[in-house]
Amino acid sequence: MSSVSPIQIPSPLPLLLTHEGVLLPGSTIRTSVDSARNLQLVRSRLLKGTSLQSTILGVIPNTPDPASDTQDLPPLHRIGTAALAIQVVGSNWPKPHYTLLITGLCRFQIVQVLKEKPYPIAEVEQLDRLEEFPSTYKAREELGELSEQFYKYAVQILDAVSLEERFKMTIPLLVRQIEGLKLLQKTRKPKQDDDKRVVAIRPIRRITHIPGTLEDEDEDEDNDDIVMLEKKIRTSSMPEQAHKVCVKEIKRLKKMPQSMPEYALTRNYLELMVELPWNKSTTDRLDIRAARILLDNDHYAMEKLKKRVLEYLAVRQLKNNLKGPILCFVGPPGVGKTSVGRSVAKTLGREFHRIALGGVCDQSDIRGHRRTYVGSMPGRIINGLKTVGVNNPVFLLDEVDKLGKSLQGDPAAALLEVLDPEQNHNFTDHYLNVAFDLSQVLFIATANTTATIPPALLDRMEIIQVPGYTQEEKIEIAHRHLIPKQLAQHGLTPQQVQIPQATTLDIITRYTREAGVRSLDRKFGAICRAVAVKVAEGQHKEAKLERPDGTGGEGCREHVLEDAEPESVSDAAELALPPEMPILIDFHALKDILGPPMYEMEVSERLSQPGVAIGLAWTPLGGEIMFVEASRMDGEGQLTLTGQLGDVMKESAHLAISWLRSNAKKYHLTNASGSFDLLDNTDIHLHFPAGAVTKDGPSAGVTIVTCLASLFSGRLVRSDVAMTGEITLRGLVLPVGGIKDKVLAAHRAGLKQIILPQRNEKDLEEIPGSVRQGLSFVLASCLDDVLNAAFDGGFPVKTRPGLLNSKL
Repeated sequence: MSSVSPIQIPSPLPLLLTHEGVLLPGSTIRTSVDSARNLQLVRSRLLKGTSLQSTILGVIPNTPDPASDTQDLPPLHRIGTAALAIQVVGSNWPKPHYTLLITGLCRFQIVQVLKEKPYPIAEVEQLDRLEEFPSTYKAREELGELSEQFYKYAVQILDAVSLEERFKMTIPLLVRQIEGLKLLQKTRKPKQDDDKRVVAIRPIRRITHIPGTLEDEDEDEDNDDIVMLEKKIRTSSMPEQAHKVCVKEIKRLKKMPQSMPEYALTRNYLELMVELPWNKSTTDRLDIRAARILLDNDHYAMEKLKKRVLEYLAVRQLKNNLKGPILCFVGPPGVGKTSVGRSVAKTLGREFHRIALGGVCDQSDIRGHRRTYVGSMPGRIINGLKTVGVNNPVFLLDEVDKLGKSLQGDPAAALLEVLDPEQNHNFTDHYLNVAFDLSQVLFIATANTTATIPPALLDRMEIIQVPGYTQEEKIEIAHRHLIPKQLAQHGLTPQQVQIPQATTLDIITRYTREAGVRSLDRKFGAICRAVAVKVAEGQHKEAKLERPDGTGGEGCREHVLEDAEPESVSDAAELALPPEMPILIDFHALKDILGPPMYEMEVSERLSQPGVAIGLAWTPLGGEIMFVEASRMDGEGQLTLTGQLGDVMKESAHLAISWLRSNAKKYHLTNASGSFDLLDNTDIHLHFPAGAVTKDGPSAGVTIVTCLASLFSGRLVRSDVAMTGEITLRGLVLPVGGIKDKVLAAHRAGLKQIILPQRNEKDLEEIPGSVRQGLSFVLASCLDDVLNAAFDGGFPVKTRPGLLNSKL
């Protein structure tokens, strides 16, 4: 027998009234405290007390709910249990309350209640002199949980002071509980035997097709599906590792009850595994001549892109096991990046699948969810392979530059494994948890800019620039593709409407200003809708012109006049006659349909005074011309910059003013008072119009210098000149990017001469010959070259002999 130790409790003792059960010595319970008296007890005694004595409470079982907060203290039970508060947890929702974890120590008897408010305090007499045996604690706690009528027995046991009386009360309760458990065990055993017998005869019932209940039929159908699934696993051509996983999972599935949630998850997993195209592929069409014709028919221009596709076909013809390249088409919206991917799949004879990545911010979209999560599913890569049914499709990863990042991970980092030819042959989706070979998939990504693509991901892709179209290319695309498509969509024919090339050019130059052709396509759609209205009205008038007896004539015209109630005979005649076919869309019709032109050539008007120059900028939407304006006024030598400029462009402005101040005497530049110190009592304001658009980059340096030189010299910059280039403090002109897009923007604006850095001469080879024929290029290596080309007659300084001015 184990030793015991005496327990001493303090007196007087604060009383905690509880209605959630009876606490016996040696047992531990959690009780909720939400009445006013008990809350005051916890706050005053437990939360503010520092000694061990302050954590000992008297727990009194109370049948009425103490949360009723009656003013008078209810009748108290004579016997209680002294308890030690082990843990106190508080909360304010839905109302203030505490949860106590208390352990019973010993019994006590209330001698006298000394205080009732704010919480009861009583003088007590300790009844138990010895601590109970620890072996009885667990049995008493389990008995209290199992028995619903334990409350009244527990109070009787609590009132029993001597150990002998307590044993006399508890032993019958334990015997009664044991008998109940034995009876429950006997009732459960036949049911288990029945379940085993049902499992044993289930295959016989399926073979003999004995009719049964609806549940039996559904169960048999599920079993048949499992047999079919097992057969598919055996006959599939999946790798050995995947086959082992499937065999293991099908064995687990057979042992699972259908009511288990994991049953459906496991079955869905196995169905996906047998549906994946582990070794199923399509045969590539390797006829290079046919591929060239198909690409030319689907897309006009895009020579660099077509060349790369034909190169892949040629190498694929020489080597069968060539890994799929990972291409990235970068260009402004509307230039045909997505449609080119579809044409590539058509050329190769492969399946095509598009995955939109714009706004994706969860890596599970790429790699899938682990099957431990509720609602888990594979990633978009594996799901796309299941959709196309082959392992060598063309996957178009659209808008890869617009991937997000969140607490769920970085999808751009997840794509590193997918888009790496050295790793994607062993790609592991979290849902599958087995490797899948992606090396035969041809991945094509699209983006508007590479600035937002992480460097590690950018390094894994072959970048192919898809710049904007020239005016000539847009005219060809419009008459080859856009106009026929819009006519077909609106139920029109070329015999009903004609759009000359001159009208198309007016739409391109006056109603759209874009690198691609999306807005142009919408304008053609608006024209077709307007023509459809005219055609429909004409058909209605023709129907009215025919009489019921099939004859026409004046009677019919009179009928039309009566119905229409026209204001004059001429109006009635015009209403009765259908429109002439085909309807020709000229400039006047264009103005009626599309409204007044949206873009008018305002270049010459903007450069009608000193202090204005034209620059060239690159945006994700293509190239744009950019005006720079400067003005000066009396002040303290401050430089003000407006137009929502970035830090790099602000630094370019400071570089420009510093270079001009240091070379003011050389170029005879003075302020309003005639001083060569350009900022002496003079403030300068530089503004970049279109203030709602954020601007940044170093390529505006030469434009700012030219604008300020015009301001201080009082001379006008040539109205047909645009320029781009970065500057240094020593006056050098450094190369910049986006030359083709910038040149096309200047060509669209009707400019004739472009000033470029000399080191960008190599970029002129990418510009179409039709554009180069209408432009003059000045290749400048320093700011002297820029200023001499920007002003008529040169700037007042001797022209350097190294100036390159060529008509290309």
